[in-house]
Amino acid sequence: LGAADDVLDPVLDVAGDELQTSVGYYVMSVFWGAGGGGLILVQNYNGSICPLDVGQSSSDMNNGLPVKILPLKNDDVVRVNTDLYKIEFSSTPTICIQSTVWDVANYDASVGPIVTTNGVGGTAIRRFRIERHTGFPTLPVYKFVYCVARMVCQDVGIFGENGVRRLAVGQVPHAVVFVKAEDSLIRKVTSRFTS
Repeated sequence: LGAADDVLDPVLDVAGDELQTSVGYYVMSVFWGAGGGGLILVQNYNGSICPLDVGQSSSDMNNGLPVKILPLKNDDVVRVNTDLYKIEFSSTPTICIQSTVWDVANYDASVGPIVTTNGVGGTAIRRFRIERHTGFPTLPVYKFVYCVARMVCQDVGIFGENGVRRLAVGQVPHAVVFVKAEDSLIRKVTSRFTS
């Protein structure tokens, strides 16, 4: 097989377009209703003000905040099963004078690692990936995973406590779709899967 045959499939948004590294996207739950809305910044799990954790809006009417995704290898397109350099909330002002790049913190062993911010970007040792969600083989539905060294990558899902939904490693995978921020009407997301 040649090098061209080794190229991984691109991650697609709900319009069927490839995810571009220069564009912001809302990360939305594939489930309408109880599935919640898009990803947002929430108070830190340990109660401190900063850094903020990555959470999910409880309202499916809230698109959340757009993120930009950069692969570890230089590519203009985000690809399935490719190590990511960084996932960052784009142009998001916060009370914390820190980066909004995703990272992982171990606040509580009973909960497991929580996805937080103030990261600097992934490495070959610690990184996020986007994989296809196997529950939706014909739709552009994905999940995030977190990988450490050569260990098996773990699913990233939602951990809910005291009315706050946070992304956490080792949970049931959170099935998501990507909506280009400039095309952010919720109706476009829902009509994609109901028509």
